[in-house]
Amino acid sequence: MEPRLPSRSPLPLLYLDVDGPLIPFGGPAGSRPEHLSERRIREVLGAEAAGHPLLARLDPRCGARIAALPCRPVWATTWEHEANLWVAPLLGLPPLPVVEEPDAAVEALPPGVHWKAPLLVAHAGGGAFAWVDDEIGPADRAWVAAHHDGPALLLRVDPRVGLAEGDFEVLEEWLSAPR
Repeated sequence: MEPRLPSRSPLPLLYLDVDGPLIPFGGPAGSRPEHLSERRIREVLGAEAAGHPLLARLDPRCGARIAALPCRPVWATTWEHEANLWVAPLLGLPPLPVVEEPDAAVEALPPGVHWKAPLLVAHAGGGAFAWVDDEIGPADRAWVAAHHDGPALLLRVDPRVGLAEGDFEVLEEWLSAPR
């Protein structure tokens, strides 16, 4: 009997926030060449999306970059399922799973720990995950390190810029690393 090689673990999860990382807040909508035009938004989503103050800030190139990463993307945003209706189509992404906000108050967390931290740790179930958000801080890093047994990358994105080339390089390297 030949020895069995250990099976490769599933791809890491990639938790994505929308406001800040995918919809940056630096400068007015349409001020960058990569921003979506109103015409493109109407083509993809219909007339009801015209004039949405945030959607024109999306960089559609981010969708292809996310889709190319070796991971399983999941929305971790207050947009919740609305991200699949409004954001995913503009980025060229399929509908993604959603980590929903809790209906009740989140357990008492230490100061500075984002309410998403325990939800993502629970959702990951000990598996590897990367969390992309503009509100990650040192308290989140410490809390995740103390409560999550698997590998985790907490990537804070500058909300004025959104996901940039350097962020994608960090994600690619971390998500591609052997586990």
